[in-house]
Amino acid sequence: MAYTNYSSLNRAQLTFEYLHTNSTTHEFLFGALAELVDNSRYYHCFFQKRPDLRGGFILCFLDDGTGMDPSEATHVIQFGKSSKRFPESTHIGQYGNGLKSGSMRIGKDFILFTKKDDKLTCLFLSRTFHEEEGLDEVIVPLPSWDAKTQQPLTQDTEKYATETELIFKYSPFKNEEQLFCQFKKIEGPSGTLVVVYNLKLMDNREPELDVETDHQDIQMAGTPVEGVKPERRSFRAYAAVLYIDPRMRIFIQGHKVRTKRLSCCLYNPRMYKYTSTRFKTRAEQEVKKADHLSKLAEEKAREAESKARALELKLGDDLSKEARAALRKAQDSAVALRAEATRKQAIHASKQKALKEPKELNFIFGVNIERRDQDGMFIYNCSRLIKMYEKTGPQLEGGMACGGVVGVVDVPYLVLEPTHNKQDFADAKEYRHLLRAMGEYLAQYWKDIGIAQKGIVKFWDEFGYLSANWNSVPSNELRFRRRRAMEIPVTIQCDKCLKWRTLPFQMDAVDKRYPDSWVCLMNPDGTQDRCDASEQKQNLPIGILRKDIKSSEDKQKDISEKIRQQQEKLEAMQKTTTVKSAADLKRLPLDVSTKPAEERTPQRAAPRPRSPPLPAVVRKVVSQPQIAKTPPPKATPPSRPTRTPPAPPPPSKAKSSPAPATKATKAAAKPVAPPPPPPPPTKSPARRSVTQSHATTVSSLIYSNFKPGVPNPGPGDLPTYLINGVVDKGIQVEAKVNGDWFTGRVTAVETGKENIRWKVKFDYVPMNTPRDRWVFKGSDDVRLMRPASPESRSPDTNQGPARSVTPPTAAEPDTTQSGPSRETTEGLVTMMRTLLRYFFPPDFRIPKDSVNTMSAEDLVAFPIVSTDHRCCDTEAFKDISILNCLSASTLIELFA
Repeated sequence: MAYTNYSSLNRAQLTFEYLHTNSTTHEFLFGALAELVDNSRYYHCFFQKRPDLRGGFILCFLDDGTGMDPSEATHVIQFGKSSKRFPESTHIGQYGNGLKSGSMRIGKDFILFTKKDDKLTCLFLSRTFHEEEGLDEVIVPLPSWDAKTQQPLTQDTEKYATETELIFKYSPFKNEEQLFCQFKKIEGPSGTLVVVYNLKLMDNREPELDVETDHQDIQMAGTPVEGVKPERRSFRAYAAVLYIDPRMRIFIQGHKVRTKRLSCCLYNPRMYKYTSTRFKTRAEQEVKKADHLSKLAEEKAREAESKARALELKLGDDLSKEARAALRKAQDSAVALRAEATRKQAIHASKQKALKEPKELNFIFGVNIERRDQDGMFIYNCSRLIKMYEKTGPQLEGGMACGGVVGVVDVPYLVLEPTHNKQDFADAKEYRHLLRAMGEYLAQYWKDIGIAQKGIVKFWDEFGYLSANWNSVPSNELRFRRRRAMEIPVTIQCDKCLKWRTLPFQMDAVDKRYPDSWVCLMNPDGTQDRCDASEQKQNLPIGILRKDIKSSEDKQKDISEKIRQQQEKLEAMQKTTTVKSAADLKRLPLDVSTKPAEERTPQRAAPRPRSPPLPAVVRKVVSQPQIAKTPPPKATPPSRPTRTPPAPPPPSKAKSSPAPATKATKAAAKPVAPPPPPPPPTKSPARRSVTQSHATTVSSLIYSNFKPGVPNPGPGDLPTYLINGVVDKGIQVEAKVNGDWFTGRVTAVETGKENIRWKVKFDYVPMNTPRDRWVFKGSDDVRLMRPASPESRSPDTNQGPARSVTPPTAAEPDTTQSGPSRETTEGLVTMMRTLLRYFFPPDFRIPKDSVNTMSAEDLVAFPIVSTDHRCCDTEAFKDISILNCLSASTLIELFA
């Protein structure tokens, strides 16, 4: 019945469910409001209280654009109908999707009043109407009147009566008088007024938009001030940067928004020209579309030419006036269609050619000295803001490098196409490429302005950032406000001509409040105090991306270095026996990686009982590149003397002592064997530093409690490269790359015949630069960032021959080493608590919750296992002897 009643009314080309689906694309509510701002030179957003409607008020959006006549208004209800997408078009939007999706995101219903050519048109789109009437198809009342006589333009009185009846019933305006009052708000000869009502609510039944807190703004309800960028909680702040070069006047709640040109609000701005052939997706789509249109035009031209020839043959010698007129008409049509086909073929050829040409973009960077925590990239499309505060390049590292820098770029439509809600880009891959390119140029800008060389903290101190908290606001002292004002001149827009003027610096103008109706006549600069004066262009210095170009000698040097590294690795693999268990590890000679195979004399070490394979967790810690899991191809390991494993010692009857076993006790437990011959003095390799004995003491305590009677291996039982790797790994260093210093950490260590190499993984390096690099320890290309802690400091190989360090005995206290650091002690205590809580059986002798209250002394004195060694059945501790060879930092990392 309802469809019969409204059969004469206009229908939108979609289903009712799409109204809600379309509105949900706007996750950012201010983005929906911005859809109603586009394409107008004057825009006024205000609200009116209406307690009878949901939300308690209605939102009104008024502009002085070109307006719409009745035929153009029908395009509004054709979703996706747009006349903006010409190849050279710079329009943001026109009747596409923004009006419908934006309005329906704010509220359930909207009514539009538009004026053009003395014609008044009202468009009513209401979800409430469809829900109450039970309609599935979208019906849109669209009455129109003559502006002078206020009489309906339609001759169908029944249709007009039905349309106005629906508007009076479901809209806030109940009669024609109230409707014409809305048209009177459009003061000029053309314009549009959009009224949105029945606003969306939050879970607490309050409106999403807050119009009460600040009577000059519209804010996002429930959004905190701290930790949220102002453009995400204040529509005034968002509207100020909505366009890269604003040429319009925006009023919110009757107060003018002071729009900004971001490039004029930054300290030390600089422009970089970027060209790339990567942006092809949108251009390829345009080429396909132009090809399709050219083929259609060619078919029409051929068909018209064929008809003209056929008509000419049919007429023959018929020279009548009618025949000549028909032939001339057919020939003219064929000529016109052929010209159209030629024009479209030329368009297709030009787009095909442009597809291969690189696209050029202008990156502008500057420092935001007003609020350094508000940094990142602002990316515009056809001058309209799409993405803001996008971090890239060094800013992703979270440090102070490039902190406070803002980047601005305007991307043409044919380079990147935005999504229909104008909050993202359609091609995510090309957008990520754009961000990577901006990050590379951002690093160049940071290097060009030289803030890091002068001192980052000192730089920010000059502008009043006296707190170490990066998010803190700058000092409000007069001297700092003047300092900031001196660096960034005021740029303001004339309210009449809409030209931008840069005001000269005046000491008494700091923090001055300029009137909303500022005009050129108020400019103190005599050359710019008239509206007919030309607008001064911003003179930005041009920066250049300087990529490190290696000479042929440098390339040859790098190749030679790589070859040398591979040769050293191969030699190390040939001189190293495969290690599959702790027993294999103990049989390795101390100088396995530092002496040639022919220089090593096979020695028979004191017999040791064989041990089960290393636990997986321990095997992972001690594995290094030089310890091959499988023998390398075509490499034969050196022969070793046959060893007969001795019988294991009988188990001890006495209870295990909580304290570490002494040297004498361990010696007594060893089976009788001839002592190994002492190594030559000149061949003694470097040992660990004395600070490593802290870890040895703790690991000996753990080992002796788990395996009473079994001797503990000393530092000499591990290869030198493994000792250096355990000690050096993890220290923070600075390494030189192409003449610049970058911070990083040592992730791997290799010991050669005469030197030690570190593999440094950098925190940040520019694009096209490897993230890690091998450097020689002690060379001029690497330096420590700060003094290393005892746990991470290795023996200094540049101080002459390394000296062997003998651990102190009980009778001779060690006076050469400092005590363990507080951090190391706490870490070892935490490790012991972790062992007691997680690696022991349920029938533990004390409640495991009591472990957290035990002091360091209690942990040392506590007997971990009993005489039956049941705890040693734990899989993770089948062979614990390797712990004696690990550093304190590695022990903490292993068991934490």
